[in-house]
Amino acid sequence: MQPLMTTYPITASEYLESEKLSEVKHEFVNGYVYAMGGASRRHNLLTMTLARLLGNHLQATGCQVFASDMKVRAGGKNDAMFFYPDVMVACRHTSDETPKDPYVEESPKLIIEVLSPSTEQHDRLGKLAAYTQIPTLEEYLLVDQQDMLVDLYRRSGEQWQLTQLKNGDQLVLDSVALELPVVDIYWDVIGVV
Repeated sequence: MQPLMTTYPITASEYLESEKLSEVKHEFVNGYVYAMGGASRRHNLLTMTLARLLGNHLQATGCQVFASDMKVRAGGKNDAMFFYPDVMVACRHTSDETPKDPYVEESPKLIIEVLSPSTEQHDRLGKLAAYTQIPTLEEYLLVDQQDMLVDLYRRSGEQWQLTQLKNGDQLVLDSVALELPVVDIYWDVIGVV
């Protein structure tokens, strides 16, 4: 990933303000800004299917589902990182928990990324390292675009455990109490080029 906007670092505040006016989405990693590319038809269908399944399941529970346009703050206490996950779930049960920035989620329970050839390595390594430092995050799901394969990272105490699932397997998302066959995620993309 190469920085787009500047070749010198900018502050997180500068990034957040400029992002409100930008026609192109950018991610931010410790001072550097990276443009996001467009997504394929399969990527969009998978993202929307996941958001719909989660949204229907979580309706009226105090949990909110975000798809693609909500930033998440990630990384450790000394980092300033902002990404746009494909799908994200945050749960609040009182009005006291209202986020301070309407454009940034800081307390997700679940983050899902649909893998693209150009971003797969970053999703599997860089984002995994950054997301797993979010104290409230319970699960991180990676969804393959081409094959019915998903990787589920689940917090277990201070560690993260990986479960790989394929067609015929049952996906259990403990963070949101949802269980579904892996094939349900891919139903709309079967046969789509």
